[in-house]
Parts: sequence; C-alpha cells; structure tokens
Amino acid sequence: MKTFHFLLFVLGLASCGALRADDTKPDAPRVDVVYVNPEKFTDVRDSYSDTGRFRDERLGDLKEHIEKHANKYIPAGQHLALRITDVKLAGDFEPQRGPSFEDVRIIKDVYPPRINLEFKLTDANGKVLKEGERKISDMNFLSTINPYFPDDTLRYEKKLLDDWFRNEFGEAKN
Repeated sequence: MKTFHFLLFVLGLASCGALRADDTKPDAPRVDVVYVNPEKFTDVRDSYSDTGRFRDERLGDLKEHIEKHANKYIPAGQHLALRITDVKLAGDFEPQRGPSFEDVRIIKDVYPPRINLEFKLTDANGKVLKEGERKISDMNFLSTINPYFPDDTLRYEKKLLDDWFRNEFGEAKN
C-alpha cells in the first residue's frame, strides 16, 4: 500500500510539473554586471539629501533587469561582460520648490536618464565578438511609449537599457 501511495505522490508531482528537468535549472544569466564606483554615480537616490541608502536597492533592481533582458539578446554560448561606470536616473529633485519637495523626483524633458557603460561580448571560446564604451541617454524619454508600469521607479532606465540592447545586438534572439 505504501508503494501505491508513493506512486500516486510521484505521479501527482509529475503532473503538476514539479519534476520537469527544465524547472530545476533556471536559464543562467549570459551577462556579468559590475558597477564601477557606484558611490560616485551622478544620481541614484530617492531624495535630495539621500546619503545613498537606496542606491544598492536601485542598482540591484537594474542588475536584475539587465540579467533577465540580456538572455533575450545574447545567444547561448556567448557571454557579455558589462561594466556600468555612471548612472543618472530620469528626473531630478528641485528643493527650491520648498521643503516638502525634497523627496519628490520631478520628471521633465530636461532631466533625461543616462547610463555610461563598457561592454565586451565573447563567444564560448573567449574570442571577443564585440566591445566598446557607450554613453546612452534618451532625450525623448517622455515622448516615446514606455512598456513599464507608471509605478515602476526605474521604468525610464529599463527602457533605455532595452533600447540599447536592441540597437547594439539586434532583435531579440529568443
């Protein structure tokens, strides 16, 4: 009887997908993201007088987005080494509006998102396929369609990176 119950348990797991081989191995990131001196980045803060306490959280969110998005553009067997040397989030703080505005990021055309980066794309043997240094920005970030929800605090930076991947590496591969 115990064998019968065990078989039912195993069949139940298999039917709900818990034993599928592709569920046990997540798609490994094809990119390594390194932030170079993030404490010196132009603007990764949540208020005018921020001391950097939110920087790691914001940069962690960007890194997660890059790792997920890179797999769409970098074919299996290739690897992208990405060094981010500066970040300037979209918008800025305008404390001259009064003390209640020190924590409000004002989004205007004159405050576009900018990211400076260096990259190296290699094949499985380590041969360099493409490398370079880019200073990416989107002066029309408020005039273009953004696929991210309005409550996503990094929606402009994510779209900027999405556009860079598409422009640098072509259409999504998978």
